[in-house]
Amino acid sequence: MITRRLMLAAAAAAPLPALAQGSAPAPAPTPAMPAAGRRAWAQQVPQIRIGLMGGENESDRLGRYDAYRQLIEATFGVPVRLFPASDYAGVMQAFSARQIEMSSLGASAYAGAWLDTNGGVEPLFVAREADGGISYISVMVVRADSGITSLDQLRGRSLAWADPNSTSGYLVPRSELRASGINTEGGQYFSRTGFGGGHEQAVVAVLQRQYDAAVTWASGQGDEAQGFTRGNLRAMVEKGMLTMRDLRIIWRSRPILNGPMTVRKDLPAAFKADITAFHLALATAHPQIYAQVERGGGLGYAAVTHEQFEPIVQLRREEAAERRRRS
Repeated sequence: MITRRLMLAAAAAAPLPALAQGSAPAPAPTPAMPAAGRRAWAQQVPQIRIGLMGGENESDRLGRYDAYRQLIEATFGVPVRLFPASDYAGVMQAFSARQIEMSSLGASAYAGAWLDTNGGVEPLFVAREADGGISYISVMVVRADSGITSLDQLRGRSLAWADPNSTSGYLVPRSELRASGINTEGGQYFSRTGFGGGHEQAVVAVLQRQYDAAVTWASGQGDEAQGFTRGNLRAMVEKGMLTMRDLRIIWRSRPILNGPMTVRKDLPAAFKADITAFHLALATAHPQIYAQVERGGGLGYAAVTHEQFEPIVQLRREEAAERRRRS
């Protein structure tokens, strides 16, 4: 069990294994893309409904995922529909209402959906980064012309979280800051805190001087001047929404386990096996589609289990308990 006391004790130590298991096993030989054709499981899953997390404007999300949707549809011979949600909670609620079959979730959103459904969802795989690992980081950014160069200089300034169900945009940075002795409630260390409405929107709020700082996600690998190999910053650079010269990174988290492709637990085992095989082959067979879905480069996917996300589930439980105490 990870408690804030343990996190504080480990603050100066190596990355917490509870928050990340960043070194994945060496990748196995890439399987071939499943042969096209309608499957027996289609009787139970006549259509595949895929939830799309918030944090990016809807038209961009639908555009990024359309070729992916078409490829799944052509491979398995069933209609595939995309359901973009305005925020993370929308996808979590769709799982609870059995309105979707699958979605790529952040670790915190997965943990929340698992708790909300009493274990009714399960993780299949996570993205591999450019070095083959399966972790990423949270970063805190300010405007480059703000004069702020450190977390100490952010005292008395404002901070935008991304989304209350975001791992890198709320749960982990809030936990790590508190473990280091920073009270994250508005008016304590920061003049105010609030939610930007998603990763992209939180960074835009900094660029527009609505907040002094924001937290978002990045692979932490590759060229920082390009927004790293993948992540929200890389996506915003590629869309022309910013250049990294506009921002300064003043804080980085320890590694965080990548979020999983999540499916309803009650779906047929053959469906889960086909979806897993499809994705394990995607990066090699269709690299452009893979890069669009994963918002940058990487080395495909790695299988995971629920047990790897238990530390994040525990952090969610602690957050819920704290909210109950405050109320």
